[in-house]
Amino acid sequence: MHFGLRELVFLLVLIAMPTSSYWFVFRPQNAEIEQAKKEIEHKEKMLEKLQKATSRNDDLQRANEEIAAGIERIESRLPSDKEVEVVLEQVATMARESTLELPKVSTKTPVPSSTYMEQPLDMTIKGDFEDFYAFLLNVEAMERITRMPDLRVKKLDDVDGSMEASFTLAIYFESVGGS
Repeated sequence: MHFGLRELVFLLVLIAMPTSSYWFVFRPQNAEIEQAKKEIEHKEKMLEKLQKATSRNDDLQRANEEIAAGIERIESRLPSDKEVEVVLEQVATMARESTLELPKVSTKTPVPSSTYMEQPLDMTIKGDFEDFYAFLLNVEAMERITRMPDLRVKKLDDVDGSMEASFTLAIYFESVGGS
């Protein structure tokens, strides 16, 4: 067998075909396939996150319903602006039932508080401290939402356990006519 120039050229062409195929066809395709795999992996991760978020959606919806029910319960405890006098009468009745004197009650201007109104009442009560404590427990147990932002208690010298308390009782209410 004779190995000449023609066989050498044929051998070079034979070797050049797979090499050029690799560089010009397979290598770019492999890069595209690798890029596609990365995109698929990224999209699968995004789908997992989306599945986790949508699985929490039911929990969030249930939590929102519970919050809405809680808000509704609290709002049911807010009197309308026409019922504030009824709440004031309840407080006065509780003071009388606790054998306390209620020499002074004065109303201040209603104050907007978030989406509701707050009616501050300056009150002065005299009597036995234990009766006053029972009165405070009754105020705390009221269905209506109230708060006592300030309280000053002064001991009276004439009788043991006798005291005078000055405080502001704030009653929250819904303004029916709007504020």
